[in-house]
Amino acid sequence: MIQFLLNRELRTEHALDPNLTVLNYLREHVGKPGTKEGCASGDCGACTVVVGELDGERVRYRTLNSCLTFVSSLHGKQLISVEDLKHQGQLHSVQQAMVDCHGSQCGFCTPGFVMSLFALQKNRAASGSDGFDKAATMEALAGNLCRCTGYRPIIDAAEQACCQQQPDQFDAAEADTVAQLKAIAPRETAELNSGDKRCLLPLTVADLADLYAANPEARLLAGGTDLALEVTQFHRELPVMIYVGHIEAMKRVEVTDSSIEIGAATALSDCYAALAAEYPDFGELLHRFASLQIRNQGTLGGNIGNASPIGDAPPLLIALGAQIVLRKGNDTRSLALEDYFLDYKVTARQEAEFIEKIVVPRAQANQAFRAYKLSKRLDDDISAVCAAFNLIIEDGVVRSARIAFGGMAAIPKRAAACEAALQGSAWYPGVIERACAALAEDFTPLSDFRASKEYRLLTAQNLLRKFFLELQAPEVETRVTAYV
Repeated sequence: MIQFLLNRELRTEHALDPNLTVLNYLREHVGKPGTKEGCASGDCGACTVVVGELDGERVRYRTLNSCLTFVSSLHGKQLISVEDLKHQGQLHSVQQAMVDCHGSQCGFCTPGFVMSLFALQKNRAASGSDGFDKAATMEALAGNLCRCTGYRPIIDAAEQACCQQQPDQFDAAEADTVAQLKAIAPRETAELNSGDKRCLLPLTVADLADLYAANPEARLLAGGTDLALEVTQFHRELPVMIYVGHIEAMKRVEVTDSSIEIGAATALSDCYAALAAEYPDFGELLHRFASLQIRNQGTLGGNIGNASPIGDAPPLLIALGAQIVLRKGNDTRSLALEDYFLDYKVTARQEAEFIEKIVVPRAQANQAFRAYKLSKRLDDDISAVCAAFNLIIEDGVVRSARIAFGGMAAIPKRAAACEAALQGSAWYPGVIERACAALAEDFTPLSDFRASKEYRLLTAQNLLRKFFLELQAPEVETRVTAYV
């Protein structure tokens, strides 16, 4: 059984199919068709909804792609769809702004934009920010695509909604909503069971370890932004899932004297502050990691665990010398992240073993770290090449070099020959050219629809040259690049 709020209505579900997405739940089970399916892959934002969660005595609102969210993950939360915004016959201020600014054309994408604007308005108010912030607006809307190219009036609507914000029914009911969410907060392992399929929802790491040992065939569900594609795109059934989103110990970010420890179930948007403070380029790349909806849902552990060769985080973490802590039953082991990836979609993880946390070393003196992402589109796109450079340079000599790439091999991989060409050498253009030549020894990339093998190798070399030039002239630095 799972329980959640559908706006303010308590829903108790006993036998739903755990493979059911929130999108289809809204449209087919509760008669709320305002939320649209545009792509079923989290790329267009037409299906955007807002989920409210307890944050102390307040409700924190986040946008999610309902097409990639399994209904079991709603347990203990509040779901708000576009139908819930109109109140007592009056449009919500974000809806009215879209009307006033002519922000809707064909209208198909409009509900998703409205929900992103709603969350933007709420979160800016909660942070104490007043007025219009274009950068925050562009980030909030980057995951919503308008096929009619109507972005200017939508941005105008965002400005009106943020500058002319008025208290709404959600503000008036917040205390009651907090009380409702506290009443349904998970207190024991829950299960959603449709007979032939089930999803288990543990609350502790120990419970997760026991459940996984008893069900080694289960698929671990965190954000689901990758796993859900098996259902929505490949039409496969997932008989057993274990949802890790209620395990608080796996959602913590702790900064120690030597490292940043990040629970594997921590949403990417919750990793941002700690990683960006220590490594600004990591923060810059996270701004371009898919969309805000995906970052609110996807996890750092999931981005590692799916073992994609084009995942954005692994090359950066490998270059930084990150470790992962793996757990099986009561036993844990630490493993260098670079040793976790063995072959395409093949990892060192054992049966019933899971990633518990990621440990990222803190920055050192004289350390130069840069990250670059090449993609066809600036926002909400997958890398053709992702590069991370981590060097310690002292007295003009490279004392240490760790360089990693995504999109260049079947796994995220260090550039060993390139590192060897740099290590112990003077930091000057000649050694950079030798290191660029060495990249051809490290990688034999493939051609696909994102880029040719020739483009990948040449741009990998050019990114090393770019890194060198930026360190020589930091005032002209441009860290994260997109080629259109």
